[in-house]
Amino acid sequence: MYSGGFSKPRLDRLHGMMARHVANGSVPGIVMLVSRHGETHVGAHGSLTAGGPMPMRRDSIFRIASATKPMTAAVAMMLVEDGKLRLDDPVDPFLPELANRKVLKSLSSPVTETVPASRPITLRDLLTLRMGQGAVMVWPLQYPIQQAQADAGIAPSPDIWQGTPDDYMKRLGGLPLIHQPGEGWLYHTGLDVTGVLLERASGKAFAALMHERLFAPLGMKDTAFFVPPDKIDRLVTFYRGGADGKLVVHDESRGGRWSKPPQFSSGGGGLVSTVDDGLAFGRLLLAKGKHGNERLLSRASIDLMTTDHVTARQKADWPFYPGFWDSWGWGLGCAVVTARSDLAMTPGRFGWDGGYGTSLYVDPTEDLVGVLFTQRMMDSPAAPPVYQDFWTGTYQALGD
Repeated sequence: MYSGGFSKPRLDRLHGMMARHVANGSVPGIVMLVSRHGETHVGAHGSLTAGGPMPMRRDSIFRIASATKPMTAAVAMMLVEDGKLRLDDPVDPFLPELANRKVLKSLSSPVTETVPASRPITLRDLLTLRMGQGAVMVWPLQYPIQQAQADAGIAPSPDIWQGTPDDYMKRLGGLPLIHQPGEGWLYHTGLDVTGVLLERASGKAFAALMHERLFAPLGMKDTAFFVPPDKIDRLVTFYRGGADGKLVVHDESRGGRWSKPPQFSSGGGGLVSTVDDGLAFGRLLLAKGKHGNERLLSRASIDLMTTDHVTARQKADWPFYPGFWDSWGWGLGCAVVTARSDLAMTPGRFGWDGGYGTSLYVDPTEDLVGVLFTQRMMDSPAAPPVYQDFWTGTYQALGD
């Protein structure tokens, strides 16, 4: 049904753009969803496995990687609204492993050359990725702290931590911070730590908490940290690019890492989901925290989540990838567009991408939710061509 949210000829163009990415072999399959003014369109292209006989379907299940982060942040704000946590209280009572931190004298310092932390780490630091630990975006490894992260087994990487939350925190607590709490920006780790914090603060397993507070109320029936046997046939095979340009299997559906409950439910990147579940979450954000007649989050929390918290100095001193901070900021668990630099870059648009080939954003100005799920790992932090074409195609297809 077309009610003015999208132009049909231009939406057909978007579907054609996505089909070409499957046809040229860059991705085995795609499920995309766009929703605006109550009008929703879904396209499924390709297959569950590269060259396989099972076609991609609307309800295919994908590993969504870092598109997990905004969902973790939403539940964190629910606990803030409950009074179980405060944004600027030290996390030490729940995460004693992070108490009395030491901080590197400089990024290039040996891990033994430290100074005391100027203050404790807070939930705000975790959600804004300014806790002092995270990915140093330099390859090959150049700094001693990068090697120390790798030696401890907790360096941010495409592979999620496989041990227990307690062991993760013990290993993280054995490393110095890279910068003083709140004074820099480093990708990823803060949201994994947030998951552990929410588990300890609530007294519930993180996976159970996410289900109770977010997935069940929104009807996100396929979003979880693993795929049970009765749904495993819908889980896509996951690929990465090989040295010869061909796709290499990184995780199978049956018998793979997401086929059984994990020891560590990663708040930074551990969820699986479907495009319709992604739409349900996007609509919650678009509606400023309301789902139907029920309010799950306050308008103030949504506004806080989608406000850029990273200072100009921090952006200059702590880059992500070249050009990122020119048009982006970082809120609580999600990115926020700060400047119009492309068709899809409406200031105030927010959401995030997942390194396993997923993208989920909300645009309040256009009353738009867009979801793109593929099953190929990103080759770099910058958006791959399929992401760029999906968002260009979505915005050129907007109706009146």
